[in-house]
Amino acid sequence: MRRRVRRAAALGAACCVVPLTAAAPMAAADVGSGPPPTAHHVHSIATVGPLFFSVLGLGPVLGLPHYCSASVVHSPGHDLAITAAHCVYGSGAGIEFAPGSSGRELPFGVWAVRRAYVDAAWVRDRDPLHDVAVLLLARHGGRGVEDVTGPAPRLAGAPEPNSTVTVDGYVAGSGGTPITCENSVYYTRRFPSFDCGGFANGVSGGPWIASGRLVGVTGGLHQGGCTPDTSYSAPFGPDVRALLLRAGTGAPGDVVPLPGSDGC
Repeated sequence: MRRRVRRAAALGAACCVVPLTAAAPMAAADVGSGPPPTAHHVHSIATVGPLFFSVLGLGPVLGLPHYCSASVVHSPGHDLAITAAHCVYGSGAGIEFAPGSSGRELPFGVWAVRRAYVDAAWVRDRDPLHDVAVLLLARHGGRGVEDVTGPAPRLAGAPEPNSTVTVDGYVAGSGGTPITCENSVYYTRRFPSFDCGGFANGVSGGPWIASGRLVGVTGGLHQGGCTPDTSYSAPFGPDVRALLLRAGTGAPGDVVPLPGSDGC
């Protein structure tokens, strides 16, 4: 029997965008008959990092547990990150992001979230098809996070069935190094789906990358998955592009509700 797992460990208190199309259509699973691959640890991924609740900026320094993952996404202001909506609560203030972290090594510092942006469908009824949040990060000395980490992937639409994606994230209690895995995509109803072992608590919000483009984040159906072997993403489309564009203007953020049950 495969172990049930909640992907978020806990919750407390137009130049930059690749043209997006509507979410990819539902397709039958095509995942083969053998066992899925297993994710492996890497030392660091510059634009990917864990999310922490603020402890005076010391959570990552002290090696405190993170609760979700996120990644920098390319934007004109170089100051945006993306994660799952179920990883965010309230205004997003009090959340910190540590891109490229490896254990207690913080090569690019710790970045405070200023505002969070989610789709109205998530605010209204926590629709898993809209389980995506864009985070506006505070600047350091006038520099945005992408000025420090280096180029971040540009946003694109949902991956095509049978295309290959690389999925990254930080497992809670893993010692602070990211995991990564590559496999083909299939669809479960309207949700991009990905089979790889080892994706447990803490990986929610981690990026899905295809051909260098950001095509998803772990979340969506069952808030990312009920077992460590199968992960999901909300289907990226014009709604996610709208979030990125709104965040890029510095518009007022949203008040994000608690996520509720994952339904597992």
